[in-house]
Amino acid sequence: MSKKNILVCPLDWGLGHATRCVPLINQFLKEGHQVIIGADKNPLAFLQQEFPALKTVVVTGYEVSYGEKGSSLKLFYESIQFFNFIKKEHGFIDSIIEEYKIDMIVSDNRYGLWSKKVKSIIITHQLYVKSPLGEKIAHKKIEKLISNFDECWIPDAEGEPNLSGDLSHLKPFNHPHKYIGPLSRFSNNELVTLSIFEGRKNVSRSEQTFEYDIIAILSGPEPQRTIFEKMVLEQIEKYNLKAVVVLGKPQYSTPTTQHSTLIFNHLPTEDFLKYIAKSKVVVCRAGYSSIMDLAALGKQAILVPTPGQTEQEYLAEYHLKQGNFYTQNQSEFELKVGLDKIKSFTPEFSFRNDVQLDFLIKND
Repeated sequence: MSKKNILVCPLDWGLGHATRCVPLINQFLKEGHQVIIGADKNPLAFLQQEFPALKTVVVTGYEVSYGEKGSSLKLFYESIQFFNFIKKEHGFIDSIIEEYKIDMIVSDNRYGLWSKKVKSIIITHQLYVKSPLGEKIAHKKIEKLISNFDECWIPDAEGEPNLSGDLSHLKPFNHPHKYIGPLSRFSNNELVTLSIFEGRKNVSRSEQTFEYDIIAILSGPEPQRTIFEKMVLEQIEKYNLKAVVVLGKPQYSTPTTQHSTLIFNHLPTEDFLKYIAKSKVVVCRAGYSSIMDLAALGKQAILVPTPGQTEQEYLAEYHLKQGNFYTQNQSEFELKVGLDKIKSFTPEFSFRNDVQLDFLIKND
């Protein structure tokens, strides 16, 4: 493939879309391409920390709020506003292409960032969204939005087993698309071979020892992120657990201690991986990027979907039925129960754990 200037733009609903762009950016750089990061706020801060040498451009995002009660109707309203924002972001993409001499756009769930001037690729696992109202209409709307792009890259395995279930596999998809395998910043990472993991390769889960009972990874839109943070910290103290809590705020980094809990606003990938390895159980949202990370590392986890976010609710239930991860609704969150129930859940995944982009060379 000829060397290109590639603009990579993740959606800014939480950090998940930005974190799953990490293996793609690494692959592009490995192939000798120039990468420009287009993002806003927390995703931009995170990717600047991961790739300090890369050029960046602020591509204004859309802030979503799920409300304190996690209303599905509120989410539906936000979806309508989001579709309106798509039109706005499409209006300024050509000026970015011209200024930065862009040859290709890789947009992670940003449906307005396409152009007829350059090859445009959309990354999404949400071909068939879960919606509280008008699901068939939503499917048609998404299909129409994806049709503006030259290709759709789906971050999942094509057959069984897979991580996204109906979201990517409900029925055949007609637009040009490729399953590129799950995307995790920990995929094929040399850090995974650290002795802290190597020492446990041939040790059963029951025989493993850990420094921390849990690591809680808190992310997603406000105010639900803060509501969940308060619940987690209260129960860690209530049950006298030794824990690590990562708040998902990459613009701040000073660690604090609360009782037996070590609290970070953000952790660089290497440190993050070490703390995950030292923790027996992960507690996190049921976001798809989090699930891809858990699958890459084979970690036991308690998934707590963001209230009213139907995609997370579906994914949590899907993996509960598959026997991969235990799940609890936020309204019924009880950490002690989760830690007891999780003993019968073992995440085992056999599909490839690297980015499958060989077709780029063949189809340039």
